[in-house]
Amino acid sequence: MAMMFSGCFVVFLSALFGPRRILLPAAAIFGLTSLLLPFAPNYWGMLALVVIAGLTSGTFYSLTMTFVLTTLPKRLIIFGIAAYAADIVFSSNIASAIQGWYAEHLSWHWIFWNAAVLMPLMIVCVYFGIPQRPIVGPRPSWRGFAYFSAGLSLVYGALDQGERLYWLNSGVIVGMLAGGFFLLLAAFVRRMLQPNPTLSLAFLNKRNIIILALSIFVFRFVHLATIVVVPGFLGNVQQYRALETGHALAWVAVPMFVVVWLVALVIIRTNSRLVLALGLATVAVGCWICAHVDTSWAGISFEAVELLLAVGFACSYVGLVGSIVLQGLESGALTSATNAATFSGFMHFIRLFGGQVGVAVMTHFIAAREKFHSNLLGLHVQAGSWLTDERIRMLTGGVLPGSAGAEEAQSRAVGILSQQIRAQAYTLATADGFILIGWMVVGYLMMMLFLQPGKISYKDLRSMQ
Repeated sequence: MAMMFSGCFVVFLSALFGPRRILLPAAAIFGLTSLLLPFAPNYWGMLALVVIAGLTSGTFYSLTMTFVLTTLPKRLIIFGIAAYAADIVFSSNIASAIQGWYAEHLSWHWIFWNAAVLMPLMIVCVYFGIPQRPIVGPRPSWRGFAYFSAGLSLVYGALDQGERLYWLNSGVIVGMLAGGFFLLLAAFVRRMLQPNPTLSLAFLNKRNIIILALSIFVFRFVHLATIVVVPGFLGNVQQYRALETGHALAWVAVPMFVVVWLVALVIIRTNSRLVLALGLATVAVGCWICAHVDTSWAGISFEAVELLLAVGFACSYVGLVGSIVLQGLESGALTSATNAATFSGFMHFIRLFGGQVGVAVMTHFIAAREKFHSNLLGLHVQAGSWLTDERIRMLTGGVLPGSAGAEEAQSRAVGILSQQIRAQAYTLATADGFILIGWMVVGYLMMMLFLQPGKISYKDLRSMQ
């Protein structure tokens, strides 16, 4: 929630102070907070430090990529996008393995200290990489940004915790949603009564901008295949520990450092929208393969399809950001500070908030489908049925040598059968999750047919000095 707040509110701060004056202190505070987090004396102390860490780290999401795109020579923009995509794909695949290794071989403290060790390098990069520039233009108002950012944070928190607290059956969720929507309404009313000079919402009223912005949400949703669906299956069905899950996902991270640069070269010679479509289609094919999952699948069973998905993610991410940048250049997003702030803020809003919406939808979908399949399976597993009785007798005979007697063996057999039913239900729900991702891709590819033809390409930008 803190990252959601700062990710939006930093658009106001950037217009007031500039990115350098924000990122330097934010990096220092984040590094210090990460160093102190393991030493928190109690839960509330740790929670306060986590909020501070979220507020400071959230600034990087909105400012760093925007600075790269507005500072690099136009002929090098596509390679800046490729580097950013390499970071996204690499970190999402390697993070679980690193965290699991820290927890089992060093200490859970290093999950936080990792950031504290690397943050001085980030400060050096910001200090020498982002020059100090004078701030020109009208002074923005903080109130509208504060209302909007706080409202989004509350809705974000409700989506994140909704499945755990049974959604509208929880007063906490109802209160967060009510407060969030009230603050969003307050931000809308203030926008109507006193428009902020640093934003131009009319600039976003273009078909291509809206359709391409939705590609960010679609990418975040399909990316859940490897960061939510596969880890969930391995943890719930195969009982993988965090380190084992990390090993199953991490091996595809290294090839991505090569793939993203190849994708960038392909985009220069072809079309970024075509690469985006091909990348999403590749992900859909990978999810269709994964939809045939059964309870015998383990980490090694996903390796080939994970590589296919990783290639699809690399193509789709470089393609979508490349298409958004071209659309921004074509629409004049970089011709004024107002248009640039509006365009950047909107895209980062979709990235942060849309990602959480996708997580909430997927977790609720899998939970609901697991209950559905569990009920259907339960209809065929009833006491007195000869198939059920035969299964229990087989399991009882298997566990009898390690049990105190026949009664305990039968009780253990019933427990094992229950676990097998749950594993089968979760496996079927996992397959449904992959199918949902595939249909999401199909729907968005149909939407891409309504994109208006682009007027410039990266081949044109390469000829610019």
